[in-house]
Amino acid sequence: MPQRKEGFKNGQIYHAISRALDNNLIFKDVNDYYRGIFSIYEFNNANPVTIQTRRKARIAFKNLLKKADRRPTSIQLIETDKRDRLVDILAFCFMPNHIHLLLKQIKDNGISKFMQKLGGGYGRYFNDKYKRKGHVFQDAFKSVHIKNDKQFMVVSNYIFTNPIALIEPEWKEHGIRKHSVKEVMKFLENYKWSSYQDSIGIKNFNSVTQRDFLLEMVGEEKGYKNVVEDWITGKKDLAKYDKLFLEN
Repeated sequence: MPQRKEGFKNGQIYHAISRALDNNLIFKDVNDYYRGIFSIYEFNNANPVTIQTRRKARIAFKNLLKKADRRPTSIQLIETDKRDRLVDILAFCFMPNHIHLLLKQIKDNGISKFMQKLGGGYGRYFNDKYKRKGHVFQDAFKSVHIKNDKQFMVVSNYIFTNPIALIEPEWKEHGIRKHSVKEVMKFLENYKWSSYQDSIGIKNFNSVTQRDFLLEMVGEEKGYKNVVEDWITGKKDLAKYDKLFLEN
């Protein structure tokens, strides 16, 4: 995942997306998803990060959990966090063949360095596990600058509702047809591989993201459920903000 040539500005927010090469899967089982979570946490670090084998990665991940609360479903490491972060991860969502990230750059070239570390580190893990060679991700990640609060809310809603496509294909074009809104909301609340749970007060991967700005926008964690439900039922201004979603 090469570095981007365009400049990213410190203090600015960007929607970034990395897709698998040839639309292949980048997460094939639950361990791959956990390794992805581990990667966006561990590689968000200006200091060198070296994880040479899957065995070492598993040990490192278990050690992180032990420092947290010993629950295998969460990472809560705020008190033990000694990283020199490159970016604030405001939101994320893992899909089987791509990753959405809402990032605020906090160090010079932070986004480019983070995405390069993430792509290279996870790619080595993936190739080692599945006995393959070559690129895992497409040559370059895509990104778009988030210029105002409205765009920020639109993109965060879009990122968190991406998993609906796993149970309602083409819902963005045709609406929800096979499930009730209540069922869809429950599905999102149970979807572990995004920061939505943490954003509505369900501790999951709590210290991976920095959610203060999002919560300031919506008022409180519980209130964000209503924001997301409104987005699902209304999909307000979807076409107007199409370029922010990086679908093409």
